[in-house]
Amino acid sequence: MAEVRLAVLVPVKRFTSAKGRLTGVLDSSDRARLAEWMATGVLDVVAEIPTFVACDDEHVAAWATRMGAHVIWGAGLGLNGAVDDGVDHIVADGYDHVLVSHADLALPGALLDVARDGCITLVPDRRHDGTNVMSFPAAHPLRAAYGGGSFARHLEQALAIGSVPVEVRADPQLSLDLGTPRDLAHPLIAKVLPAWLPTNPANPAH
Repeated sequence: MAEVRLAVLVPVKRFTSAKGRLTGVLDSSDRARLAEWMATGVLDVVAEIPTFVACDDEHVAAWATRMGAHVIWGAGLGLNGAVDDGVDHIVADGYDHVLVSHADLALPGALLDVARDGCITLVPDRRHDGTNVMSFPAAHPLRAAYGGGSFARHLEQALAIGSVPVEVRADPQLSLDLGTPRDLAHPLIAKVLPAWLPTNPANPAH
């Protein structure tokens, strides 16, 4: 995106309360460690781009600062409120294009490829239910509508703008978020999971 000022926004919830659906498979310490590991992978991919982390937890804020990201504090806003507040901050700072990514992508390598100047791009999860990544011009920001069925809501909103091209990118890697025990066994995800994870066959404890 030459000549375009791109910013990345990653909402990150408290690591110790993340990945609740993995309770029973991983203990609280491993769930927190896994959440931080995935979020670190996302920020590593976008390290050369101005990156903002929306959060309301001191530990997450300190982690984001160490990672070189800017912290946007949004206490009590919830996911949608935190994303909208973060986008508003980024737009006010004069950026031309915003890319919003979940923090729990197991394979975020192609993340920056989603950002296309003058285009709204949505990356659904593999069930075409949630929205793992969305990218849009700052002049036409999408309002966050996360939760069950968010992809359909974000797509409807994008198409309603009318004057901006809309792309749906069903990326086989970016569509892989990690939230359930079944996700841990997905062939592509399993290949990249850290060796310290108790469910990983490569773990020395096995």
